[in-house]
Amino acid sequence: MGEVLAREGIRVVYGGGKLGMMGTLANTVLSHGGSVVGVIPEFLKTKEVVHEGLSELHVVPSLHERKNLMYDLADAFIVLPGGLGTLDELTEVLTWGQLGLHRKSCGILNTGNYFHHFLAFFSHLAEQEMMPQKHLELLVVESTPEKLLEKLRNHVPPVDPKWVSRANL
Repeated sequence: MGEVLAREGIRVVYGGGKLGMMGTLANTVLSHGGSVVGVIPEFLKTKEVVHEGLSELHVVPSLHERKNLMYDLADAFIVLPGGLGTLDELTEVLTWGQLGLHRKSCGILNTGNYFHHFLAFFSHLAEQEMMPQKHLELLVVESTPEKLLEKLRNHVPPVDPKWVSRANL
């Protein structure tokens, strides 16, 4: 993914850590001449997990400020396999899109079908009328970086905000 992002000139904005998949992605983008912006809360910087070799690094007071700044700096969102923090950020961005607070595309790189159960649950929400069926269109899902970026370039998130009457569902 990192080589593709660098080749396409896509600036990466992420949580600013040097560990795990995102640390590896940052290193790959940087090694291929790409730009990487990190946003890390002060308490994580002091735990020596911060990536010191980024194009740009923002240190913020809290996780909330981190997510807000990452959101402000991003033109779209790409989610890679991850844990609870990944799911937290993904569902928050989807919720903001559902509420009509942004019109930024959100893509999932579903490598090895990692997100199969999440996507099934997302469909289940619509089937159970816990969200409108059209909000499934908030997500672009692909298994390769190239296909995902191609779809994201042409994606137009739905305009319909969540706060509609049940009669409209």
